[in-house]
Amino acid sequence: MDKIPILELEGVDTYYGSIQALYDINITIYNGELACLLGGNASGKSTILKTILGVCNIKKGVVKLNGERIDGKPTKYIIAKGVAIVPEGRRIFPRLTVLENMEMGAYLRRDRDQVKRDIDRMLGLFPQLKERLYKPGVTLSGGEQQMLAMARALLSNPKILLMDEPSMGLSPLLVDNQFELIQTVNQQGTTVFVVEQNASMALSIADRGYVLQTGSIVLADTAQGLLNDEMMQKAYLGGEN
Repeated sequence: MDKIPILELEGVDTYYGSIQALYDINITIYNGELACLLGGNASGKSTILKTILGVCNIKKGVVKLNGERIDGKPTKYIIAKGVAIVPEGRRIFPRLTVLENMEMGAYLRRDRDQVKRDIDRMLGLFPQLKERLYKPGVTLSGGEQQMLAMARALLSNPKILLMDEPSMGLSPLLVDNQFELIQTVNQQGTTVFVVEQNASMALSIADRGYVLQTGSIVLADTAQGLLNDEMMQKAYLGGEN
């Protein structure tokens, strides 16, 4: 792993109108890393992703991608620069086929021959999708839809992949499979930032983690450090073991 920051949030305050949602957020994610952001409902996790993507404007602080400031830039610009997201609830295009959904992920790319090769690579990574290639997305199971959402995002050839609550709505067996796939994607060279409530599962595959409470980072450490942290065990891990 190169110690080069891909994504940096420095002293970020985000507001919804006059209501402050994030307070002095400092997050650094390095090239090749698998990092996670943990926290309960309404802690501000999704607001951090919206801030990265330019959906929420910040009132203080800086967001950088590969050293370039992207705060204040339009979402389309940020995506074109190499940020992709697998959104909460998957949000595939239900009437489009599996193949058409994947092709939507590559709509900004012009290297069409490489796109075809990358689709083949996705079908190798997610073989269940190959069997359903010409079926509408709506016919897929929840787990298959999550695979499709990942494949679609990866086809944008991102510098960093954001994943919003990948375990949500999946059975325990599918959750295990999902996190194995996330780890595989990372091991194949994609930097990944997972936002997740399932702390023990996320930390089992992550290099480092951040813990968010009511809009503030309250813990930041290596994954093993967080697993060993007494506050972390009491607040997040005790109910999951």
